[in-house]
Amino acid sequence: MKKLKMGIIGVGGIAQGRHIPAYLNIPDKVEIIAVQDVDTARAEEVAKKFDIPQVFTDYHKLFSVVEAVTICTPNAFHAEITIAALEAGVHVLCEKPMAITAAECEAMIAAAEKANKVLSIGYHYRHLEVSQVAKRAVPDIGDPLVTRVQALRRRKIPGWGVFTKKELQGGGSLIDYGCHFLDLALWLLDNPKPVEVIGTTYNKLSKIPNQLNDWGTFDHETFDVDDHVSAYIKFEDGSSMFFECSWAANIKEDTNHLSISGVDGGLNVFPYEFYQPKHGTYMTTGAALSDNQQEAGLLQAENFVDACIGEAELISKPAQSLQVSKIIEAIYQSSEIGKSVRLG
Repeated sequence: MKKLKMGIIGVGGIAQGRHIPAYLNIPDKVEIIAVQDVDTARAEEVAKKFDIPQVFTDYHKLFSVVEAVTICTPNAFHAEITIAALEAGVHVLCEKPMAITAAECEAMIAAAEKANKVLSIGYHYRHLEVSQVAKRAVPDIGDPLVTRVQALRRRKIPGWGVFTKKELQGGGSLIDYGCHFLDLALWLLDNPKPVEVIGTTYNKLSKIPNQLNDWGTFDHETFDVDDHVSAYIKFEDGSSMFFECSWAANIKEDTNHLSISGVDGGLNVFPYEFYQPKHGTYMTTGAALSDNQQEAGLLQAENFVDACIGEAELISKPAQSLQVSKIIEAIYQSSEIGKSVRLG
């Protein structure tokens, strides 16, 4: 069986922690043959660690030896590298978020369509076992009414890499962390069309010196991204979403919550429970389902590779990722102008 030739662009934590191990777990389908990073020494170190034969300093040259790439760079370079890869005839799995702006996302989609190549974005939460079961259960709740999302960490601002640099990432907790839960919620709802967004972003906490932080240190004087975000989203079908995310909330413990209340029932994702009035009483059904992110990373890798070789349909489609980015952009814009933003 012919193996898909894969290249990795950007060999930092997400590449080494999720993508490279995932591809190495499906050796019958894919072979990582090249890596590229602006830090050549790190690229060489990672190539040696994972027994990857080729190291490039220029990602354009990498395109000539691969059939697909996985892009793990800071957000500011997602669109530029993705479009260059697609124009070179290479399939792309790009880490989330799709890009910093909706316009960049649209250009990526146009390049994929023109090249007739696969483009997918790394929203791996869709591949969690609990998410897959929730997706199958959503029709049983009837018409969705209200979705509630909380992606909250207690004092866990990433103190490494470029997470707190706006010029490279485009934002903070929302574009880095909250985007996963926003994408998952929209996917469970079959991506209803958003029509209005009102949002507020905060970073007052992170501007205070000598902060307690469980994930390393950061410079409070240069911190210029969001550490808290709240938003309310209205959809064309009449449903709505309450959304909240934070890197640094003053709360008792980290909270991951995603629930949907519908006309006929409701469900909660973390942990999985289904609620329905039935037989004259209130029924709650639960199940012990996995939310293991390494397993989800492997399933994401398999789906992308299978889509590249024409054996599967993408689970994470670029048009859906564009919708996530449009809402993120609207939340930031709404916070800046102090009023709601109409979409479409």
